[in-house]
Amino acid sequence: MREALSGLTVRGRAFLAAGITAVVCAVLLGQPTLTRVGVLVAALPLLTALALGRSRYRLALVRSVGPQTVTAGQPATVQLTMTNEGRTPSGVLMLEDHVPYVLGTRPRFVLDGIGHGWRRHATYQVRSDVRGRYEIGPMSVRVSDPFGLVELGRSFRSTASLTVTPRTVPLPPIPLGGAWTGSGDNRPRAFAIGSAEDVTVREYRRGDDLRRVHWRSSARMGELMVRREEQPWQSRATLFVDNRLSAHQGQGIASSLEAAVSAAASIAVHLGQRGFTVRLVTASGDDLSTSWHTRDAELNTRAMLEALAVVLPVTNARIDTGWLAESTHGGLLLAVIGAITDSDGPMLRRMHHHAGSALALALDVSAWSPTGAAGLGSVPNSARPLLVRQGWRAVTLRPRDRLDMVWQDLGRTSAHAARAGASQEIRPVAEGAR
Repeated sequence: MREALSGLTVRGRAFLAAGITAVVCAVLLGQPTLTRVGVLVAALPLLTALALGRSRYRLALVRSVGPQTVTAGQPATVQLTMTNEGRTPSGVLMLEDHVPYVLGTRPRFVLDGIGHGWRRHATYQVRSDVRGRYEIGPMSVRVSDPFGLVELGRSFRSTASLTVTPRTVPLPPIPLGGAWTGSGDNRPRAFAIGSAEDVTVREYRRGDDLRRVHWRSSARMGELMVRREEQPWQSRATLFVDNRLSAHQGQGIASSLEAAVSAAASIAVHLGQRGFTVRLVTASGDDLSTSWHTRDAELNTRAMLEALAVVLPVTNARIDTGWLAESTHGGLLLAVIGAITDSDGPMLRRMHHHAGSALALALDVSAWSPTGAAGLGSVPNSARPLLVRQGWRAVTLRPRDRLDMVWQDLGRTSAHAARAGASQEIRPVAEGAR
């Protein structure tokens, strides 16, 4: 009853005040007829509040979002199905779905004439230019009587999730480090030492199928070993995104971090189309949802994009390189790097040492800094010089640069490095022949 009284509308409070005033005036003036009118006017909102408060509406809501994963800037459709499973008819219903502000305004619906077995469908669209994972709902319901004297609030608990992935750009094919870039189990190996069984098993890695465990070798080695011959060779690549807060400038979708995430998403799609199994690594370490395991390219790329959708800046001063202990030598490493300092040199050297081919997009972070921002002079123009000194093949990415053109420049850098390496290998042979 207390909740119902608190739900009195302005009209209901006016009726109650008018009725009480009429009763008081009737008593002072000695007018019994006016007393009956005042009691009737005051009782109307009270009786309505009592009846509405004791009503048990069994409203059901089913919400679906399609598609559940969209690219930033693309709309998604929310479908609502509302039914009245109770026998008590209701008055006017005012519904409002709670939607994050980045998805648009909150949709509102006004429904009337809801009886037993009533069903209604409603749809609306949401759209976001900002990547992320958002919860749509719950829906709040305002129930009012036919006279508009009382209005009560109800709320559903169900929500639906929508993932907005970063925008991507189609990238042209470029040389990524040779035909055997990556790591796999059927890559040609030498049988110079050891038995055949030693060559056909390897140590267990996270994500391997337990059905492939070779128990005899595991007992002999003292650790889990799996068979190599059952897993076809597949190129693997590690995609690193520098998401340290200190390594980026700018705010919101115009920040260098958003440019880095968008570039990483484009690279992930490109590598998936070329048959690579890709895992995502950030400054906090590797993402377990995108670790290497057996699945087709479409599922792997979808998991990468969903993981990139929720990448947030971290306050780490240094990059966590614990994931390098689990990676094998000879794989492809692609990094999107923000601002770095000389103290990051050993970390970059270690990352390059564990990769067969290390390529990087170095963001010119100073170009994303607001004009006149404090500390602008302390922000390096690009990490490319330090990356090159550590043996990386790197190019610089600026705000106005086209990502596909920069990607082509990275390919030319890789091709030039490959030709230089080949000439260095041939020169000693030629001198010996001379």
